[in-house]
Amino acid sequence: MHTGLLSIARHLDAEGKVTATPEDLRKHGFGPQPAFMVLLAEIDREFAGMCLFFQSFSTWRGQKGAYIQDIVVEERFRGAGIGVALLRHTAAHVHAGGGTYLRLSVDAKNVSAQHFYERMGLAWSEQERIHAAYGETFEALAGQHESGV
Repeated sequence: MHTGLLSIARHLDAEGKVTATPEDLRKHGFGPQPAFMVLLAEIDREFAGMCLFFQSFSTWRGQKGAYIQDIVVEERFRGAGIGVALLRHTAAHVHAGGGTYLRLSVDAKNVSAQHFYERMGLAWSEQERIHAAYGETFEALAGQHESGV
């Protein structure tokens, strides 16, 4: 999995942004309360790709679904249908658990991924923007909550 994350980062020329370690992934993905699920693709026992996702809930739809955090296919295996298979297997897994949708975001620079998702039928939403709090901003928010503010 860590190999896959580094592959995405290399593709986006952003390797320095990956701070997750293999131990982080083991700790949060394979403990008593896993934070995510992952489907791995291997060819001849070699990592070929992955789809990392977690359950979500749409309050507007009143339905369960999943958010795909990362989907990647190693460069040398692209064009072999692995991305399609990973996305379809993820959708089937979510559907089997009562889910009715998939959501994901894609890096603005990752045009090839954007085209792939569009070919697969995932529509881009103009009505939404992703907002995030990381690092000191997140710590400040958490500190305000803990103090009762």
